[in-house]
Amino acid sequence: MDFFIVSGGRFKLDGGSVFGIVPKPLWEKIRPADEHNRVDMNTNCLLVRTGSSHILIDTGYGNKMAEKNRRIYGMSGTTIVDSLAAIGVKAADIDLVILSHLHFDHAGGATVSDLEGHLYPAFPEAKYVVQKGEWEDAINGYATMTSSYLEENYAPLIDQNMLTLLDGDVEVWDRIRVQITGGHTRHHQMVLIESDEATVVYAGDILPMTTHLRAAYNMAYDLFPYDSMIQKSRVLEQAASEGWIIIWDHDPNVPAGRVYHEGEGRYRFEAVSFKA
Repeated sequence: MDFFIVSGGRFKLDGGSVFGIVPKPLWEKIRPADEHNRVDMNTNCLLVRTGSSHILIDTGYGNKMAEKNRRIYGMSGTTIVDSLAAIGVKAADIDLVILSHLHFDHAGGATVSDLEGHLYPAFPEAKYVVQKGEWEDAINGYATMTSSYLEENYAPLIDQNMLTLLDGDVEVWDRIRVQITGGHTRHHQMVLIESDEATVVYAGDILPMTTHLRAAYNMAYDLFPYDSMIQKSRVLEQAASEGWIIIWDHDPNVPAGRVYHEGEGRYRFEAVSFKA
């Protein structure tokens, strides 16, 4: 297997929302904010190449956001399709797209809009997969997340019969499996890839950045924050004991690394470099 970190675009979020109950004087020491109290984020997507097959995990926010929202979120950089092209991978080369969940910064790049506003699947030859419960919450506008669940990002996939709805923890490709974590959304899933060298884990928004290693450092966007804390602790404990490589889906500086136990509930990380 070969692994590539590919960006689906950079953006900014309110620092208080990114760190939840943690006071600003604490979190700003490790993640400085801009004049609008926003902190830098990236959409670190993972491309796995195994043999002649290409598996993509998450897709960034895409090209469909209105200019007003692009300003609010400080969106910049490239789309996932352009990032893939930069490393020689065409959209039609993607065989499988795994979506950790359906918030716009993870599923927005799953579809594209042309100049006339028509929507199409961004990866025309791919099968897309997401948890059935996540899909149902998205189309029903579960809780208060209607601004994060945008129909334009996933309705075309159903229309084209390209979306497979998963029911629980399953293997979706040889040596690639998904596992429901909950926490961030009710049916949020992480992805575990068993390569010959190590287990690579795309933890999604359970572990969005290296600055979220501490138990209390969780996003206010988590619908079930206690569940997020429990799942994060389990992931970190297993990652440290088994040498997992973690992909931090939103860290603008360190997209991948290993974690090491440093005492009760405390961990440190060391960066790992992938191609591109």
